[in-house]
Amino acid sequence: MVELRCLLMAVRLKLRIKVDERSVVAVSLLNSGYEAPTPQLLIPVDLARRLDLWPPHHASEVTLDTAGGPLRAWIFPGVAKISVLTESTESRETTADIIVSPLADEPLINDKLADELEIAVESFGKGLWRFSWEPKEKLRKSESR
Repeated sequence: MVELRCLLMAVRLKLRIKVDERSVVAVSLLNSGYEAPTPQLLIPVDLARRLDLWPPHHASEVTLDTAGGPLRAWIFPGVAKISVLTESTESRETTADIIVSPLADEPLINDKLADELEIAVESFGKGLWRFSWEPKEKLRKSESR
């Protein structure tokens, strides 16, 4: 029997997520297929607890259409200030909605949030990216999960 091993890469970024006086650093997956009309970060319940957003007292319950079917989640519009942390710099801070999903196992960055954070993906398969204002030669490697 032949064992096939596959090393899956993706673009994961280290984010600073601020909600009120709380600040958390979390590695988050960039998901270009996560489309929404506003910048959004979908987070698991354990991270929501660390940001004092769980249980969801001041959130609206929503049903999201996903590739896996409908997903029940809670939205906190415009509550977060988010920036990307790298070994040499920190991006500008941008405002985003927080979506809390009981099914999520890691934070997901949507398309609009990636744009606001000025992320330019050079290779999803190799996990290479840069800030859009950096030269094309300045490639950054994906963070470990």
